[in-house]
Amino acid sequence: MTDAQQPAGPRPEPIRFFGTTWVRHDGGYALRRVGVAAGSLLAAAAGAFLLRFAFQGLSIAAVSGFVSMLVIVMFAACSAIAFRRAWQGFTRRPEPARDESAERSLQSIRMIGFIGVLLAWFFRSLMEAPGEKLLRSEYERERELYERRRATRTGNPSSRTGPDGRAPGRAATGAKKRKRR
Repeated sequence: MTDAQQPAGPRPEPIRFFGTTWVRHDGGYALRRVGVAAGSLLAAAAGAFLLRFAFQGLSIAAVSGFVSMLVIVMFAACSAIAFRRAWQGFTRRPEPARDESAERSLQSIRMIGFIGVLLAWFFRSLMEAPGEKLLRSEYERERELYERRRATRTGNPSSRTGPDGRAPGRAATGAKKRKRR
């Protein structure tokens, strides 16, 4: 959307891989959704394939069954937590007080559970652009507030008249002017 096509008022927030095409579902929106869904699923499959090599490395190293089981549980738990956090990020904004510290503490979990994040992107892109519902509700609320504010200010304020029929702040014509000393 160019600046000439952009209506006055609040501007939509862009979404990664989609820009602002989510507003009107134009500019290849459907193809982008298909691409994000396919790309995230392929990346999740490639990640699972790489994790298979890691588990084979554990078996070659002849570690105990307990360690192998611990690694599997760790990857599964991190993937589940990462999936949940990514899914919540598509539906609501993080709390400002917890935002910075929570994101920093969960960064390593998201890296370990990257398959969960990729699967969240895949499943969300089957329904909509990831984060579209949240941004659409915020954008529509901002547009509504803008239109309400704009409707209350219509007209030329200098042409409005006060209770005595004069424009506010103007002296009556023919009134005596004060002399300056």
